[in-house]
Amino acid sequence: MCVIALAYKTPRLGPLVLVANRDELHARASAPLAWWDDAPDVLGGRDLEGGGSWLAISRHGRFAAVTNVREGLRQSGARSRGELVRRFVEGRDDAQAFARQLAAERADYAPFNLLFGDIGDLYHFHSVRGTLARLTPGVHTLSNATLDTPWPKCRLLAGQLSAAARPPAATVAFEWLSDRSVPPVAELPNTGVGLAREKLLAPVLIAGYDYGTRASTLLTVGAGGRVALSELARTPGGGRGQLREFRLNLEPIPRTSSV
Repeated sequence: MCVIALAYKTPRLGPLVLVANRDELHARASAPLAWWDDAPDVLGGRDLEGGGSWLAISRHGRFAAVTNVREGLRQSGARSRGELVRRFVEGRDDAQAFARQLAAERADYAPFNLLFGDIGDLYHFHSVRGTLARLTPGVHTLSNATLDTPWPKCRLLAGQLSAAARPPAATVAFEWLSDRSVPPVAELPNTGVGLAREKLLAPVLIAGYDYGTRASTLLTVGAGGRVALSELARTPGGGRGQLREFRLNLEPIPRTSSV
């Protein structure tokens, strides 16, 4: 997942509206948005190579999404970053306890950002600095730097969310996430990958044939815990593939009897 924008606890858009594009090698085996056979309470896509996910939510409101941190050449870790998403949404640890695990284990993974928590209490962890931040109400963005770094693609999506009078329909959100415009050179970040690659990676939608946007996502959480999650698959070159849509009502975690 390489760009995320969310309106969090805002008057017009409600508890949460999140739009995101996942960018990855097209050859990397993945499964689309679905309920997981081995964790039936979890809804998300699956990375079939690493076994984790880029974005997932449980019936009980546990949510996580991961992006990489781009600092020069692509880095690898001993463990897949997608494992962090799976571990949190399947687990029972609260965000603070999980953050302590992240701090202790962050060297095991290539650099990452993790957005995670209960839907009503979200956090951001940045592995390079080892920092944890609790999200405040408002519009936030996350790409391959850190939370609210104003890269052009982030500013564009933040502006669209900020201007929305109501939660966007999937058709509207996927148009936002289809923007291929390349910012002026003076506005591009310098992440150590060279100008040509900065241009390739700068748009909201990366339309590459080897590496590019693999899926676009819209998540909305309304009053009373009503959740809608939609995923539009992307084909090499930025084309549109299968659309998958799910709705659910969040449920409290069942209490274990002490009798």
